[in-house]
Amino acid sequence: MVESGLLGEDDPIEFLNGVMVWKMPKNPKLFTASRRCACMIERLLPPGWHVRMEEPVRIPDYDEPEPDIAVVRGDDNLYENRHPGPGDVALIIEVAESSLLRDRGEKREIYARAGIPAYWIINLVDRQLETHSSPAEAAYPPPTVLGLADSVELIIEGHVAGRIAVADVLPKP
Repeated sequence: MVESGLLGEDDPIEFLNGVMVWKMPKNPKLFTASRRCACMIERLLPPGWHVRMEEPVRIPDYDEPEPDIAVVRGDDNLYENRHPGPGDVALIIEVAESSLLRDRGEKREIYARAGIPAYWIINLVDRQLETHSSPAEAAYPPPTVLGLADSVELIIEGHVAGRIAVADVLPKP
């Protein structure tokens, strides 16, 4: 569609369940939370992993979401000719305000079905972090909900890379 001129390269769309979906608008609090979280993760990552922000993840057969943050194997050179797929991803993070229902519903289902080991929702509405992990039978178990006084373990390939305080990620109300 981009090559034919129907869409521009920067149009705010992603593919969910094979359907082109307009992405929710971004506001300063969302950008603040995304950048803070990405910076904290980058400092903790073991060699061989990096952070991608708002870039596609290819989930066969028909999904190509653009999560706010994805922790992926390798470096950018590995993805010159393809987008990372589920086997390349350790963690996906969505920062949610107006997109909260979609992130808790359709996107959670897509990431679980793909076997993404960990999925976090930085919930700006309720000022909490919702963590999903260890999908089984294409579904995540109920989330662990963390508040401002809590911290979350960053786990890469079964190893704890470090901890991130929820309060350090969330912008001020």
